[in-house]
Amino acid sequence: MDKWKKLMVHIGAYPAVLGKWLAVGGLIGGIGGIIGSVFHIGVNYATQVRLAHPWVLYLLPVLGVIIAGLYRVTKVEGKDTNAVIESVHFGKNVPVLLVPVIFVSTVLTHLGGGSAGREGAALQIGGGIGHTTGRLLHLGEKDLPLATLCGMSAVFSALFGTPLTAAVFAMEVISVGVFYYAGLIPCLTAALVGYLVSLMMKVPPTRFTVADPGLDAWTMVLVILLAIGCAVVSILFCRGLQETGRRAARLLPNPFIRAFVGGVLVIGLTLLVGTTDYNGAGMEVVSRAIGGEVGGWAWLLKLLFTAVTIGFGFKGGEVVPSFFVGACFGCVLGGFLGLPAGFGAAIGLVAVFCGAVNCPIASVFLSIELFGTGDLLYFAMACAISYLLSGYCGLYSSQTILYSKMRAEFINIHTNENEDKNG
Repeated sequence: MDKWKKLMVHIGAYPAVLGKWLAVGGLIGGIGGIIGSVFHIGVNYATQVRLAHPWVLYLLPVLGVIIAGLYRVTKVEGKDTNAVIESVHFGKNVPVLLVPVIFVSTVLTHLGGGSAGREGAALQIGGGIGHTTGRLLHLGEKDLPLATLCGMSAVFSALFGTPLTAAVFAMEVISVGVFYYAGLIPCLTAALVGYLVSLMMKVPPTRFTVADPGLDAWTMVLVILLAIGCAVVSILFCRGLQETGRRAARLLPNPFIRAFVGGVLVIGLTLLVGTTDYNGAGMEVVSRAIGGEVGGWAWLLKLLFTAVTIGFGFKGGEVVPSFFVGACFGCVLGGFLGLPAGFGAAIGLVAVFCGAVNCPIASVFLSIELFGTGDLLYFAMACAISYLLSGYCGLYSSQTILYSKMRAEFINIHTNENEDKNG
């Protein structure tokens, strides 16, 4: 009798867990969807103000000082996406104040014309929402990390309109080589609810149309060559941002002075190149690249602008700039190799993103949600190559590489650690 009783309790545990995570994921997804949508609207409004009043660019150094002050006053200096990843890894708290501070700081960065994206803030905002909600619901230490992943999924999904990518990215980015399958229901629920909320709040999903070149062997060879180049660019992108940040902190240890100088440098670069294409997120340039219309060095200039902006203390994300860099590079090199320029831009966008974040599965889903299901094998091959050749480089130093990219070997190192350790 006891045996049957235990069996029934065991069987009943699964529906209970399903119900719990549908409810928790839905709740976090709703909150994340609302805040993520408001964040999207805020960033867009700030961008429109800057475009309507170009003189706002000259306020960037002052806005940088304000951002540094916000982080100092709220005692969240040094807290970024890595803090959210560490929360999942080690159960560390995500400061509640990080949510409003990164929200306001990112809007101010875009208002002044800093070159940054939105998703880094989205992961921090979402992680903070999920972690705080989980604590308010008194979730256990094993469930709290999943609540954090739910928040990341919800806000990322609301911002980009890519729920599958958002859910898979949240589960994949934490520990490369181990997929958090326990997060499937929570993250997917949160991402779907966040996406639906964003649609209700009139936030348009990110979508592009790319001509299908058709599957053939020679085109695959060209895609492989392009993917090799994208892997190199992803390393340059990550190293450029990290080295600029390290050198800026060494030369200008005071965050207020560092942010002010960074703002001056962005203004100088903008005046030097004579265009505002490299200020803000630059999604309109991504659209032009996919249309086959960008300059040859646009990708390198965006990398420079973003490295200065993020490295000197302004806030935002690195993923949209990686889209920009990848799309422009892919457009140029793809056209040179003989690929349709727009198709090359699409491959470049996904491949550089993959190399920078070490998330090949999420990157394949991204290609589906952004460009449709055509040519999936090209995108999958490009992601696989970029993932391998980018080595153990990545945007997030708290990200763990559990299994080697070269052989079936457990290595358990952090991204950007000395590659001599990985074998």
